[in-house]
Amino acid sequence: MVLEGTWASLFTWVFCTLIPCSLTDPGAVVPAPQNLSVHSANMKHLLVWSPVILPGETVHYWVEYQGEYESLYMSHMWIPSSWCSPTPGPECDVTDDITATVPYRLRVRATSGPRASAWSALKPPFNRNSTLLLPPRMAVRKDGSHLVIELEDLGPQFEFFVTFWRKAPGAKEHAKVVSSVGFPVYLGAMEPGAVYCVKARALVRAIARRSAFSQAQCVEVQGEALPLGLALFAFVAFMLFLVALPVSIWKAGQLLRYSCCPMAILPDTLKITNPSQKPAPCRGEEKVDVCVMTDRDAPRRGLRHAELADLGEGP
Repeated sequence: MVLEGTWASLFTWVFCTLIPCSLTDPGAVVPAPQNLSVHSANMKHLLVWSPVILPGETVHYWVEYQGEYESLYMSHMWIPSSWCSPTPGPECDVTDDITATVPYRLRVRATSGPRASAWSALKPPFNRNSTLLLPPRMAVRKDGSHLVIELEDLGPQFEFFVTFWRKAPGAKEHAKVVSSVGFPVYLGAMEPGAVYCVKARALVRAIARRSAFSQAQCVEVQGEALPLGLALFAFVAFMLFLVALPVSIWKAGQLLRYSCCPMAILPDTLKITNPSQKPAPCRGEEKVDVCVMTDRDAPRRGLRHAELADLGEGP
């Protein structure tokens, strides 16, 4: 009996040496992951656990989740995580898996080759409304005479409540809600020689929560003088304007005068040199209304009278 027991023990030792005993009891050989927890900040959810150590072997982990929908309408089905099935490290980003504000059950197991451990479940279930909301990082600067802010991109679910004011006694605060980030946001115009301050907080309407305000950042607007080249150009332009303005006014007056009241120059034959002389009416078959005679035209006037006398039409 003792000999048979010895041979049985030897056979078991050889068998377990050549063929891993995990084939008969895989859960006992690969330990289940322990100390599951979720680190969640600004709607980023990271499931972590203690690593499983198997000397000389590579361990991978599988993560599954079950939400309210899977529990009530899919017969308690477990869904493999979109990023961690499998994963080599003892952590899993489950942000894309947790899409509703309901309790989520999470579980993980370790595998080494064909062997797998038992499942370890997170207790209690995780709800994303417990995430820690941190103030957003921001950069405040000036662009010319405008106050500009650039905000950290925390994801599409975030909005930002921005408050800015002039640093002076009794100054009024102004507020602005920013829903899109990734580019500079112009808050308003600034007065030269003043100091303006800005602070912001994050808003997540999906969980009806907001973060604390960030630390205020201030910028000062200096009363900057014009560059020398720009000042010289402005002076020359002003002098040209002073010279061109009177000339333009004179030219406009001339154009207006000759357009509305043109001056006509009469020929010498139509001028009256003797004011006492009156134009005499002319009779005849010719269609002449008025004949204006001058002293210079006296010989022609006498000739005209002689011709009329010969015709019997004299005065």
